[in-house]
Amino acid sequence: MIWQQVYDPFGNMVISTLLAAVPVAVMLICLGFLHIKAHIAAGLGLLSALAIAILAYGMPAEMAGKAALLGGFTGLLPIGWIVLNIIFLQQLAEQNGSFKVLQDSLSGITQDRRLQLLLIAFCFGAFFEGAAGFGTPVAVTAGILIGLGFSPLAASGLTLIANTAPVAFGALGTPVITLAKVHGYDLAAVTATIGTQLAFFSLLIPFWLVWAFAGRKGMMQVWPAILVTSVSFAIPEYLVSNYMGPELVGIISAIISMASLIGFLRVWQPKEIWTSVSLRGRHSEEDAPAQAGTITQHSMADMVRAWMPWAILTVFVFIWGLPVVKTFLNGIYAPKFEMGGLHLLVEKVAPVVVHPTKEAAVYTLNLLSATGTGILLASVLGALVMNYKLLQIAMVYLRTFWLVRYSLATIVLMLGLGTLTRYSGTDTTLGLAFANTGWFYPFFGTLMGWIGVAMTGSDTASNVLFGGMQKVAAEQLGLSANLMGAANSSGGVMGKMIDAQSIVVASTATKWFNHEGDILRFVFFHSMALACLVGVFVTLQAYVWPFTMLVSK
Repeated sequence: MIWQQVYDPFGNMVISTLLAAVPVAVMLICLGFLHIKAHIAAGLGLLSALAIAILAYGMPAEMAGKAALLGGFTGLLPIGWIVLNIIFLQQLAEQNGSFKVLQDSLSGITQDRRLQLLLIAFCFGAFFEGAAGFGTPVAVTAGILIGLGFSPLAASGLTLIANTAPVAFGALGTPVITLAKVHGYDLAAVTATIGTQLAFFSLLIPFWLVWAFAGRKGMMQVWPAILVTSVSFAIPEYLVSNYMGPELVGIISAIISMASLIGFLRVWQPKEIWTSVSLRGRHSEEDAPAQAGTITQHSMADMVRAWMPWAILTVFVFIWGLPVVKTFLNGIYAPKFEMGGLHLLVEKVAPVVVHPTKEAAVYTLNLLSATGTGILLASVLGALVMNYKLLQIAMVYLRTFWLVRYSLATIVLMLGLGTLTRYSGTDTTLGLAFANTGWFYPFFGTLMGWIGVAMTGSDTASNVLFGGMQKVAAEQLGLSANLMGAANSSGGVMGKMIDAQSIVVASTATKWFNHEGDILRFVFFHSMALACLVGVFVTLQAYVWPFTMLVSK
């Protein structure tokens, strides 16, 4: 039996929108205000989503349950698989002392915490986002920052803020390519428009990041280094997106920015070395007492051994992100499983799509090509380089699984909720509420992308979810479809820092379990403010010259 989605089940868009927002509100309130543990908050959110989908939207109970189950499988692979294996590598490095050597070597570049934040959270994180995406940059960089001694809130929250500008071109351009492929956008035009939008914000994000950590005064003390970082990232981002394509935007920009910052720091250091590892200079017992000139010296062999696992990880993640490698590995083993009772039985209807469209529900067990598998192999090889025995490696892996068990459960429940909202149509109800804003649509359409990522945890998923609606609404209002398609992706990247999946990954990487609500409260303002700024910029592109010239036709 085909079930058609209903986007206004009560004939009153206000009531329907409020009901559609309940699951997200339940989860956020539980996390942010009631301090309920993340896996319990996610479970309550999922239960409320099931109740609303079945009782209010009329979705058959079997379909609703299977949609949640499909999301749960996706939570395990690829997302949970990445988290488990990157934390495994982190545990290996910590237990044999390699993290301390890594910390000292980074301090050799700069002991200033603000500059370490730029180098690791922004530059290094952008590289991992461009190569792999799907939570990898947050897991890697938050783990390194906590190893350097940053406070858990600083390591978690600031990593999430840094992981914004590169997201639209993450995993070798997957979000943009998917947007164009699924909804018929011109790939070159929408890529160029996104690159133009995000180039402006790539100039801003490094300044914003250091300001969030050190305050205005602390930021101004290192503004030359921030400017070098932002300009050397934004210019390549603009050029590659406008003249090459989406695949290598994040990787090339990150490498150039990282090299530029390291080169600049060889000839310039701030007069005052910032050693605080807490936010805005609030010193705590966790603050490192390091001062200039106190770097522990290590032999070259120790330095190589400490960095080798992360170099191996970088190579493996890059290789696993290449389309040709994924295709090859999927050809060896990647069985597809249709979700019976759901596959092609849910139908999207107008105004979301021009013609009724059946939703596929297929789970691909792409274990070999999953980024997490590449991370696992890199971790094992790195462990051998660190002189671990096979039995020791196995024991660390078991301990790691036990350490992240609740985080994995949370991710499964979160993805179950996000997938259910997609199949039940409740997320589309929220999108339509934004689409009915008329002249203000460029602003609120951008926020549609923001809420899409906040709900699904993925810019790719948000583009699949709302890309078609953006195109239809833009054409009805006489706006550029490429502009609004790009706005969905660019606005969406600012929602990445508040999606529950990313927050859980950050809390797990920093071992700050059951503090997801603290992280959410810290990053929410930054996420909302930046999303609104993107909305303002898109509105200028829609109506005000010369910004209108920045939209690719």
